[in-house]
Amino acid sequence: MMFRMAVIMGSFMDRFSRAGQVRFSVWAVFSVREVIGDAAGFLYTLTTGESEGGFPMGLESIWAHRIVHKTVTAGAMVAFLMSASTVLAQSNTATAGDGAAPAVLEPASPIASSLQAALGPDVPDSLMQHYTARAFAPVWVADNSLTENAHLAIAAMAASNDHALNPANYRPLELAGQAERAQTPDDWARFDLDMSTEFVRYATHLSSGRVQPNEVNKALNVFPDRPEPAALLSAATGSDDFATFLAELPPQSDNYARLKRRLAQYRQKAATGGFTSVPDGEVLKPGMRDARVPFLRKRLMEEDIPGADGHSGQVYDGALIEAVKTFQEYHGLATDGVIGPNTFARLNISIEQKLIQMELNMERRRWMRDDLGDFYIFVNLADQNLKVVKNGKTIHTARVVVGKPFHATPVFSDTLEYVEVNPYWNVPYSIATREYLPDLQQNPSALSSKNIRVFQNGSEVAATQVGWNAYSRQNFPFRLRQDPGPSNALGRIKFMFPNEFNIYIHDTPSKSLFSQAERAFSHGCIRVSDPFALADVILADHNLPDGVWKRYLESGERDVFSKFSQPVEVHLTYLTAWMNKDGSTHFRHDIYDRDKVLLDALRTAMTDNL
Repeated sequence: MMFRMAVIMGSFMDRFSRAGQVRFSVWAVFSVREVIGDAAGFLYTLTTGESEGGFPMGLESIWAHRIVHKTVTAGAMVAFLMSASTVLAQSNTATAGDGAAPAVLEPASPIASSLQAALGPDVPDSLMQHYTARAFAPVWVADNSLTENAHLAIAAMAASNDHALNPANYRPLELAGQAERAQTPDDWARFDLDMSTEFVRYATHLSSGRVQPNEVNKALNVFPDRPEPAALLSAATGSDDFATFLAELPPQSDNYARLKRRLAQYRQKAATGGFTSVPDGEVLKPGMRDARVPFLRKRLMEEDIPGADGHSGQVYDGALIEAVKTFQEYHGLATDGVIGPNTFARLNISIEQKLIQMELNMERRRWMRDDLGDFYIFVNLADQNLKVVKNGKTIHTARVVVGKPFHATPVFSDTLEYVEVNPYWNVPYSIATREYLPDLQQNPSALSSKNIRVFQNGSEVAATQVGWNAYSRQNFPFRLRQDPGPSNALGRIKFMFPNEFNIYIHDTPSKSLFSQAERAFSHGCIRVSDPFALADVILADHNLPDGVWKRYLESGERDVFSKFSQPVEVHLTYLTAWMNKDGSTHFRHDIYDRDKVLLDALRTAMTDNL
């Protein structure tokens, strides 16, 4: 059974999301000791005294299992549920009404007795309940030594830097030393409790996030489910293959795995000198001879841009121009081959900054579900692009316009409910009062040329008969509605997934904006280029006749398509770094400054060791 299913069973939740945290570069700011190399072997040697290279059985398989589908045995969950039910049954036999405390199972060993005594008010309820349910038996200790699963967990926490987590937050070296020094039942009880605390923290961060997205930024309407501590700790004692369990804690999506792999490669580049800077200066255009060209070529080679190594000399031409265009594409710039201020700025972003950007986006990936659905629309707001994915394959892509920073488009997921052709536009209250009311106060006929009509209490009123100066944003009783047509703000078609944010995807009469490299111009809704091509993909199972959209455009007839052969999910996301299947690594300008906000939150979380 997949770990995700085990968490669902344990927490009675319907979904299991994920997240992670911190970063190599942020550690540098806080001077946290890096755990590298043979951390796993060192920890095992430290805790057991065995000779160098003495890995416990299965430890070497941690790394191999990282890409294996994880299983938590049904036995682990059953063991926990049975033990919990035993306590409940005993509790129910206690005399009612005499004020007696519920019965609990008696400790069966000196360590268990010490654990019972150690469970004070500072211990989280979840740990208290778990230990009580198992008669205070230790989770990580057997016969006055660490269990194999304890070695595996400590090694995993020591290697958490691979996932852009900070090992110091989980104290693997301290735990290893604590176990080495333990002699009395009290010592082992303290270790077991500390180990459980740190493991739950580590597993939670790795599987569902270092921070709660919506608490960091209210525009991030993502609420990853936290795994139940009981399910995590039960796996430590009941899993047939704890190494696989550990490997399946992080996201199992290809997107996450690729970014993790690229992060490791960039860290290696940083360790060997980082990136070459390209001297600033006048705009560099194709055909120019310039002493900066060798620096440019070297920088592009360092960033693994295809074709850069096929150029020589100081003339900016040939393969180098194509390599620059590829670099521009990877960074969301206009792909014209001209190296102006924007391209120079991106060429000189330090590798440390790019490391941070990748680490932040590993955190975002952990917030997301592994499975986004069989059929879905995926909009990356930072990239200002949309794709449609069906059965794991991208079947359509399009440029989009998203909200300007003051009207930033929120992050959330929903389900497409209908597609409307030749829609009305019900003007949002904020736009009606902030933008159109001042025009009406100056000229009551100002909106007639836009085909916008005025309604009050469901009935249309003549704009020229309203004393507009008597109204303001605080007492505006009208509804403004624009008729369908070529000038309609929604264009000729919209894709509706009704939500509390009043955000949807639609056509637009302002086609020229799609040619811009960065396209944050709307009030929050998402305008899509070639919307009827998107409609063809979404409505493919409707068997619409050829030329149907032309007929709708000519007639102006309104129509709604609301039946889909399978649900179409809509995911509005914000990713500023990712790695594609072809190996290309993409970075985007942080148009909403959300990277900075998340970085500050993660720095705080790292310091607080939540």
